[in-house]
Amino acid sequence: MRLRILVGALLVLGGGFILARGLHYTSRKDVVDLGGVRVSAEEQTAVPPWVGGALALAGLVLVFTGGSRRS
Repeated sequence: MRLRILVGALLVLGGGFILARGLHYTSRKDVVDLGGVRVSAEEQTAVPPWVGGALALAGLVLVFTGGSRRS
């Protein structure tokens, strides 16, 4: 029960961070690969804000359902 609340709180914090500040990650692509010559490019991609909203919503659901007891 407490684990569910803790995980929910972490999801709310992570989702709020993504919504407020945004989150970017860098991926590397090989553009040209000719024998011994390899050219690669780094591409920075943003995580969509709806992912942060979905994480925060899922976290809220876990927090509010984690405190209830089953009969």
